[in-house]
Order: sequence, then structure tokens, then C-alpha cells
Amino acid sequence: MDAGEFRRLWNEIAPIGRADSGGYVRLSWTEADLDLRTWFHAQSKLRGLRYEEDRNGNLYAWWDPEKELVVDPEAPHPHKAVLTGSHFDSVPHGGAYDGPLGIVSAFLAVDRLRADGANPKRPIGIAAFTEEEGGRFGVPCLGSRLMAGVIAPDRARALTDPDGVTLEAAMSAAGAEPDLLGPDPERLERLAAFIELHIEQGRTLDGSESSVAVASAIWPHGRWRVTFTGEADHAGTTRLPDRRDPMLTFAFAVLAARKEARLAGGVATVGRVEVEPNATNAIAASVTAWLDARAPDEAVLGEILTGFESKVVERAGRDGTRVEIVPESESPIVEFDGALRDRIAALLGGAPVLPTAAGHDAGVLSAHVPTAMLFVRNPTGVSHAPGESASDEDCAAGVDALAAVLRDLAC
Repeated sequence: MDAGEFRRLWNEIAPIGRADSGGYVRLSWTEADLDLRTWFHAQSKLRGLRYEEDRNGNLYAWWDPEKELVVDPEAPHPHKAVLTGSHFDSVPHGGAYDGPLGIVSAFLAVDRLRADGANPKRPIGIAAFTEEEGGRFGVPCLGSRLMAGVIAPDRARALTDPDGVTLEAAMSAAGAEPDLLGPDPERLERLAAFIELHIEQGRTLDGSESSVAVASAIWPHGRWRVTFTGEADHAGTTRLPDRRDPMLTFAFAVLAARKEARLAGGVATVGRVEVEPNATNAIAASVTAWLDARAPDEAVLGEILTGFESKVVERAGRDGTRVEIVPESESPIVEFDGALRDRIAALLGGAPVLPTAAGHDAGVLSAHVPTAMLFVRNPTGVSHAPGESASDEDCAAGVDALAAVLRDLAC
């Protein structure tokens, strides 16, 4: 594919949700997200693809050689569909490519197949999953988790954003129907495979002869809400020995998380924090922080969490504070379908096979459908930040790779 062709389509969404920071704020069910949904619908219509929104707010564009196989959930499905795509939403001030690259590339891959005169024997679908990052409502891969039945609809509807807006209210305001949220086993049953193309989140491919890689596995990972409680008081008049300052315990916890991860061989990050009452001249009453931890396997992840908890609880005792650790999401290791992974790597001329420490909708769906991932080279290695990048030439190569995979699986 010509790099200019990629750039022309990419430029259509490039301004949407762009912030002064240079990054993107594309939170689910906000104006930017709705603009991207409108764009997806328009691209579907432009190509004569059948547009669909499922009960969980995920979007689809279907190229159906036999439309009734997808339209009628009661019909037999001798030719299950091949689905590709990713997500539009971003972390606050995230990069341009994380998520949208997989959707733009999917439309272009269908264009490439049509230009080559491909004749699909299976339906080919393009998906845009909602709230993959968890940037607004706190639970990552929410759209695919709901679809797969791994989060209760009532819990999902009650999730709140930092402004206290529930998912139910946000969806209703956007014209969606939150009452319909829930598992969608019939849709999963109609899928033969899911292929997600994504920017590489790291720089293993930088300097490599290959601009595209295949994923082997996703590290186990999770998010924990950690609440430190103390006693609010005056910053000037309260003697140091009399203070019950949760900020001290919090500061220790950030360092403890880093140390436990380093010793165990994983990673741990505290990237979000809320303080009450958040006044310059007051000792805090409470601090709430969110811990993100990831590791090569569940044993190492457990070691990080156990070490973190024991040290932070011990420190809270010394500080005269209290600590509560509550899991918000936990994902086990995901080994992508071995036969599919090897088939794709061979098809792409022996493309590199890499693990990743980032979560994806493909990881959620892998428990129900054979899944695979393609990574496109990111020379900076930066992700979830404005420095994330990929050349147009590498993105075009990613489109060619995805088209080859879809041709092999569906045509």
C-alpha cells in the first residue's frame, strides 16, 4: 500500500480529540468519541459495509459475502466471520496510534482486498471496541469484557468517571441504551478469529529489518485502588509527632511498588492519585491512589502484590494511618492461539514474535475465539503519551500485513 493512501485516511481523524499537550483526550461517550463513531459509520457507508452497534456500544462494519450468516443470530453459521479492529478511546493525553491505528488499518486492508479482487468465503468484520483504556470509567477493555461476560452489567452501569458521572448516564446522554449491556455469546459464537493490529508499545522492532511483528502473549496485569486514611489537621500548628499524615504512607507506597517490581522482575506504576481535602495548608485526610502492576507470569505478579501490601501495611502502622487495597481489575496471562500465531508469522515471511505487557481487547476475546495480534514498529517506544509514533511507510506495511492475514483466513 502507498504510504500516502494511509496518510490521507489517517488525517481524517487526526484532529479529533487533539489537546494542547499534543496528545489526545478521546474518552468514551464524550464529544470526541461520538465524532469518531460518526466517522466509523461514514466509512462503513462509503464502502457499502453493513454498520452495526452491539448491546455494549461496540461498533462493527461487515463485508458479508453471505449477509444472512451475520444478520440472523438464529441462523446456522457454516462460515464464521473473521473480525479485525481495535479501539478509538485514549488515556488522558495519550498518543495518536494506540487503538485507532488498528481501525484505520482495517478499513484500508478491506480496500486493498477489494482492489486485488479478493472473494471472501467468510464475512470480514471491522470492530471498534468501547472503553478499552478504562481512561474514563476505570475498567479496561470494558466493551469486550461485557461482550465476553466477565463483568456484571449492573457493576458496569454503576461505574463512575472522575466527575461522578456513571456509565449508565454517559451512555444515555449519547443516545445509547445501557439497559441492554451484557454478555453476547451468540456474537462470539459467530467468530472464527479476531486479529488486532496495534502500535508496538516498546521499541523491540526499532532497528529491525521487519516493521511488523506478531504477538506471542500478554503479561498478567491488574489495577488496584489503594486508599490511605489519616487525620486532617493544620499544616502549621500540628506538631510532627502528633500528625497522622496519609501522604507519608502514600509516598512510601510509591517507592515500595517500584522496589518490589524491580526485585521480582515485573513493573509497577502509580500514575493516578486523589487527595482530600487537597489544600496546600492542610494535612491530608485521605489519599487514594491506583496501582498498575504487570509481570511475566502470575507467580511474579503475586509476589509483587504480596510484598507491596506487607510493606505498606507495616508502614501505615508506624505512620498512624490506615490502608485499604481493593482490586479493580485483574487479568491472567494470555497465550495467543499458537497455531494461528505460527500461521501468521510464517505467512509474513518469518515475522518476529514478541510478548507484550500491555492489555488489549484481543486478550479478553482470546478465551472465546482464536486471536492474534500484529504490532507495527514504534521507533520512539513511547506509548500512552504524545511521543508515540510510527512512520507512514511502516503503517502502510502494517496494512499490507493485515490484508494478507485476512486474505489467508477469509478468502
